[in-house]
Amino acid sequence: MNRKEVYKKNFGYPLRERIKIVVNHERSLKVNYNVMQSKKAGMKNLITISVVVLLISISACSNSQNTELSVAADPQASANIDTVPSQPAIPELPRFSLQDVNGNILPLQSLKGKKVFVNLWASWCPPCKREMPSIAELFKGTDTGKVAFVMIALDDQFEKAKSFVHSAKLALPIYYPAENLPGLFNVEGIPSTFIFDENGLLIKRVEGGEDYTKNEYRALLK
Repeated sequence: MNRKEVYKKNFGYPLRERIKIVVNHERSLKVNYNVMQSKKAGMKNLITISVVVLLISISACSNSQNTELSVAADPQASANIDTVPSQPAIPELPRFSLQDVNGNILPLQSLKGKKVFVNLWASWCPPCKREMPSIAELFKGTDTGKVAFVMIALDDQFEKAKSFVHSAKLALPIYYPAENLPGLFNVEGIPSTFIFDENGLLIKRVEGGEDYTKNEYRALLK
């Protein structure tokens, strides 16, 4: 046994070595503590992530259930998804009564079965008077068995309209309202023209003056 070992046996480790042992032990403890703290932090992060994922899953399931319940509670909801917006209704020949030059009453609806050419005009309206000859020309070239012309005068007195047509030598059937104008004929300005097919559906509307000798109108009224 050498001297160092004899000293160690009788008196234990020398002071310098005991200090080294204590320092090394302390370092070892610190390392172990840091490792433990790192593990704990890792566990905490893992637990936090797990909780967040769980909450998201619960929220998603809840939203899905709410959506299903909402659809189930309102059967129209699912039906409305594929619903095509309805098209606006096509205006029809109004229910409206007129008076002819002889005082006879003509219900406008009675002309169904023919195409109907309706023109709103007045003897005091320059654009109306300008287009009247072209309407007279169109009227002359149509089959009155298939097409009816209704020239509605909006003068304050029917006699003024009659006088104008007579002086202008226009061979046109003119009429005067026997009641208030229907909504379709409440226009912002005249002349205004409405052409209806045999079923009473509006197929052409013209606002303002026009030349009715065009082939377009002849074809439309065949």
